[in-house]
Amino acid sequence: MEEKRPSHGYLFLAFLRLGLTAFGGPAMVAYIRDLAVKKKHWLSQETFEAGTALCQSIPGATAMQVAAYVGLRARGPLGALAAFVGFGLPAFALMVALSAAYQAGRDLRPVLAAFHGLHVIVIAIIANAAINFGRGSIKNWRDGVLAAGAAVFLVLHGSPILAIVASAVIAILLYHGVNVPAKPAHDSTANSGRPRLVFAGILALLLAIGLVVLSLLNWRLFDLATLMLKVDVFAFGGGFASVPLMLHEVVEVRGWLDSKTFMDGIAMGQVTPGPIVITATFVGYQIAGVAGAVVGTVGVFTPSFLMVLVTASYFDRIRHSLWFRRALRGVLASFVGLLASVAVTFGLEVAWSFPAIAIAGAAFVALRLKFDILWVVLAGAAVSAFVL
Repeated sequence: MEEKRPSHGYLFLAFLRLGLTAFGGPAMVAYIRDLAVKKKHWLSQETFEAGTALCQSIPGATAMQVAAYVGLRARGPLGALAAFVGFGLPAFALMVALSAAYQAGRDLRPVLAAFHGLHVIVIAIIANAAINFGRGSIKNWRDGVLAAGAAVFLVLHGSPILAIVASAVIAILLYHGVNVPAKPAHDSTANSGRPRLVFAGILALLLAIGLVVLSLLNWRLFDLATLMLKVDVFAFGGGFASVPLMLHEVVEVRGWLDSKTFMDGIAMGQVTPGPIVITATFVGYQIAGVAGAVVGTVGVFTPSFLMVLVTASYFDRIRHSLWFRRALRGVLASFVGLLASVAVTFGLEVAWSFPAIAIAGAAFVALRLKFDILWVVLAGAAVSAFVL
């Protein structure tokens, strides 16, 4: 039985509550489905699956985008914004608090030992993500070639964005004659796409005005905002896809953080609810305090939110494009290589010892056995504080 359409405030509170326990990144999609389809009946199962397929086909953190999609189908553009902000707000607030505590206590010996352990656990997390990406994206020798090429290119200090673009272009030719099936059809019976486009246009205009103001007031914040916008635009395949991009831009290009501090941010992103791209909040805080945290967070989430609004009405056309399907497959294959190269890069930065190897190995095995990533990180940090 269908319920009444939820109010915008109810959507915000429902997703705020869900966001408080949103550990596990993409795994949260199942919990969003339970809320929106099984408990509240805001969407049908078929419509939810089509929306999930849409969110998997465009850049950004999938769970955040699915929350926006549910809000969009339930109450239009404002509903999408309410669900999106509600779902992400707990992760932002907790990451700001952790970032402040990190700056205050990072020189204490137990804290140093815990973060040393977290460094090797992050390597296990990234390696596990690369394997999971590979199982879904590497299906033949062509996929393997693109993945290996991207990995070698990044190890040689090439730009991951260039690797992604090149993989998309090469894939259009490389997959000629290969069956690349389309995602399930999108339910086009939703309310008119015009309000969505108007709303997206207003948000884009406000974003542009904000960037202009930032460029006049604080150039570093402007640079941070544009960097995170770029990271989100190219993060096909979910939140983990942002890690190679952010690492390259923050550590290698700008030198704002060293790789060990960046790994600390990734580790804290795993003990907060929400997607791993919340690391952008940590990066922003280390650069410019709370203002940097806000700018980094808005920058890394805005493009993917706008893409949900814009593409929801046109997904059928996109999915039927053979060029798009080939390019997307190439991009997803390249991310396997990019993640593998990040694991290698991080591995070269860590001071390895027998206890560190044991902790990394145990974390990797636990992740392969599907243990909750939150408990893997917390247990690893606790053990590290005593043995490292």
